[in-house]
Amino acid sequence: MGLYERYLAFRIRRHDGDPPDHVALVITERDLLERGAYETLTDFFEWATEYASRITVYVSVLDEAAVPALQRELETIDAPRPVAVRGPGDRARADAPIRIGIGLGGKHEFTSAVRTLAERVDAGELAPDEIDDDSVEDHLIFPSEPDLVIKTGAERLSDFMIWQSVYSELYFTDVNWRNFRKRDFLRAVREYCNRSRRFGR
Repeated sequence: MGLYERYLAFRIRRHDGDPPDHVALVITERDLLERGAYETLTDFFEWATEYASRITVYVSVLDEAAVPALQRELETIDAPRPVAVRGPGDRARADAPIRIGIGLGGKHEFTSAVRTLAERVDAGELAPDEIDDDSVEDHLIFPSEPDLVIKTGAERLSDFMIWQSVYSELYFTDVNWRNFRKRDFLRAVREYCNRSRRFGR
């Protein structure tokens, strides 16, 4: 760890605010095509596990046909804790300290959940008044809400984790994924510690 990284880590340790327990990262399929992208992802897991007990990576893809190959590649990634990888067609729930979701966007994920619930109502398996937040979350790739969501590449909101990140703290960096370093991650954690969470209030 370089001098600046040690300084940032020291500031986080001395901060009155707690670091995030659940960190989410949003990247794109294009980011993973860059040279060294998977090595950076492995490094990110190492950095994040120093602070968080749960890590979620959301990989947004444009072409659903690319999902199987990407899923197989991500299932072999080296990580310090067990990893669960899920794509948009996976129905089985899975949990692990590190979760990687491959999706076609938050709108697609939410629409798929609503469509499945509507089909269950049509089949007589579910009454309309039985549909609640938990029902929707049961049909999301990974339903739990991150404390901190890191978005690389630009300060703009993407179509990602629409349901899950409604009360998360969002951190945008103009650093592209291929150039993302530990100091960039530590800056995000420090910024999170500096914020006062309002949870929509």
